[in-house]
Amino acid sequence: MAKLLLGSEVTAALHEQYRAEAERLAAAGVTPALAIVRVGARPDDLSYERAAVRRAEKTGVAVRLCPLPEDAGQAALLETIRALNRDEAVHGVLLFRPLPAGYDEEAACAALDPEKDADGITSLSAAGVFLGSRLGWPPCTPSACLAVLDHYGVSCEGKRVTIVGRSRVVGRPLAMMLLGRNATVTLCHTKTADLAAECRRADILVAAAGRAGVIGEACLRPGQIVLDVGVNWDEREQRLRGDVDFEAAGRISEAVTPVPGGIGGVTAAVLVGHVVEAAARKAAAAGISLR
Repeated sequence: MAKLLLGSEVTAALHEQYRAEAERLAAAGVTPALAIVRVGARPDDLSYERAAVRRAEKTGVAVRLCPLPEDAGQAALLETIRALNRDEAVHGVLLFRPLPAGYDEEAACAALDPEKDADGITSLSAAGVFLGSRLGWPPCTPSACLAVLDHYGVSCEGKRVTIVGRSRVVGRPLAMMLLGRNATVTLCHTKTADLAAECRRADILVAAAGRAGVIGEACLRPGQIVLDVGVNWDEREQRLRGDVDFEAAGRISEAVTPVPGGIGGVTAAVLVGHVVEAAARKAAAAGISLR
C-alpha cells in the first residue's frame, strides 16, 4: 500500500510557524487580516473557504467574508475589490476562480492591489514566479505542493516531474517553481499524445487537470510520488474526488496525497501564511518594530 501524504501533518507544522509570526505582529498592534471574495456558491469554493477560515483562526489571522450572488455583475465585483484595496486593515485578498460565466476574470485580477495578492493572481506575482524573485506571492496551490514534498523529505533535484494540467493557477507556475529546484519538468495536459506514457516516466507525478479520475492505473508505476491537486464535486456520490484514481494509486505508487485531506488543506495554510507575510511587509514599510 502507498504511503499517505497527509496534509494535516504539514499544516500543523506551518501553523506553528505562522502563529509565532502573527503573535509578534499582534504584540506590535498589527492584526493580519484576510478578505475572501466569492461570487456564487460552488461546492469546491465553499469547501476551501471553510478550510481557509479554520486555518486563519488557528493562526490569529482575522477573516472578512465578502460573498456576492452569482448575478452580482462585473461592476459590483470590481467595486468590492477596489474597496478592499483601499482598506488599510486588510492585508491579503483571496478571489475565488474561475468566476461564473459572464465575468471578466482578467479584469478582476488586474484590479487587485499586488501588495494584497495573497493567492498570486496578479501579473506582478506571475513575474515573480517566472523570475524566481520575491515579487508578490506565488499561487498557493503550487506552494502547497512544494510544502508537502518538503515536509516528507522528498527532494526534487534531478527528479523527473510530470505535471498534468497547464493552468495559470497550478500547472504553469508549479513548473517554474520546480525548475528552480533543479527538477526536470514535463508539462502535460489532456491533449497530450500518449499521456499515460508521459505520466509513467515521472518520479513525481502531479495531477492538476481538473477532471475526476483522469489519472488511472495506466498512468502509474511503482516508486512514484503522486500529488493529487484535483478537487472535483461528484454529483452522483455527493462528495469531493481528486484527479487520480485513488484505489489504483494506493496499490501501485510509493506515496499519494488523498482528496480530501491532502493538498487542499495545505493550500489554505499557505494562503494564511501569505497574509501574515503581507502584514509583516507592511509593518516593516511603516517602520513598525517586530520583536
